[in-house]
Amino acid sequence: MTVLDQTKTEIALEEEELQKAGEKVYVAPPWKLMWWRFRKHRMALVCAGVLTVLYFVALFAEFVAPYDPDNSLIQFKQVPPTAIHIRDAAGEFHFPFVYQHRRKMDPQTLQITVTEDTTIRYPVEFFVRGFKYKLFGMWETDVHLFGVPAGKEQQGVFLIGTDRLGRDMFSRVTYGARLSLSMGMVSVFLSLALGVVLGGISGYFGGKADIFIQRVIEFIRTIPTIPLYMTLSAALPVNWPVEWVYFGITMILALVGWTYLARVVRGRFLAMREEDFVLAARLNGSSEMRIILRHMLPSFLSYVIAALTLNIPNMILAETGLSFIGLGLRPPAISWGVLLQEATNVSSLMLAPWVLAPGFAVVISVLAFNFFGDGLRDAADPYAR
Repeated sequence: MTVLDQTKTEIALEEEELQKAGEKVYVAPPWKLMWWRFRKHRMALVCAGVLTVLYFVALFAEFVAPYDPDNSLIQFKQVPPTAIHIRDAAGEFHFPFVYQHRRKMDPQTLQITVTEDTTIRYPVEFFVRGFKYKLFGMWETDVHLFGVPAGKEQQGVFLIGTDRLGRDMFSRVTYGARLSLSMGMVSVFLSLALGVVLGGISGYFGGKADIFIQRVIEFIRTIPTIPLYMTLSAALPVNWPVEWVYFGITMILALVGWTYLARVVRGRFLAMREEDFVLAARLNGSSEMRIILRHMLPSFLSYVIAALTLNIPNMILAETGLSFIGLGLRPPAISWGVLLQEATNVSSLMLAPWVLAPGFAVVISVLAFNFFGDGLRDAADPYAR
């Protein structure tokens, strides 16, 4: 075979592969096309991994947290983040360990300082025994992801320090992720239900229903969001238990946040209700509900998912802000907003700046959701290439 023939063969094989790839794209379902476009967005993939870790921590908070978040360790009040070492003072390498903390008070300034006693080491181990808990409220166990071995209560592993009562901040931030992240997710799904139902009725049927729903949306959107959140949250009874307050704040966030999605759904329904496939489904005897749920809604469901992902950070920030000013969740509930109330105490903030750690958790989660939502939105765009 000559060089020319070999080149022609290679070109023919490449054309055949391109043709097969093109056929694969033409017959691929929408979700697969969306995934192919999404995986090209590197930052969105990284943020998807970050969100996976955050929700894993929130789901298994008892397992990840090394200490009871409400347990006050008096001997470790306002201890700075514990340094984890792999090499001791003599320069020898060991498995990860921490040194014994020693507290000293300056007799003149009465300021407490914490130093490390390099003569006493405690190993940091995985799957250690600690306080007992019920995983998902069903299985009782005392296994935790990491910590010092049982019986070494003289020292602990405080990754981001302790507060003024000696409570481990890492454990409290871990438990706070459960309420803050779940509230954002639940609120968004409730707003999804309201937005799809009301926006679908408005865009598909039109008439008086459209006029009434649009006037309600315009009325809600003309009211400043923050004062509206504050007013509705302040109306919740102070003596309500944590579960009721959680439900009340979730409903408030959903009732205020459904309007944007309803506008999006209405616009899509207005554009599609005169399409040929809708007319064909109607002539085939399909009911109105089947046309909406089976034919119209799936055609732009990817866009709705992207819009929801971008709306979750707004819900998280709203809950954090309300809890921070005392109008949302209140102690003994543990959320990122409740934990940030500690940062309002100037003396505590000066002595223990690590109490701002919940704020960094909020920033990381919001940025991750924004980048992830951008990737989903670009992937859901039918005109993207």
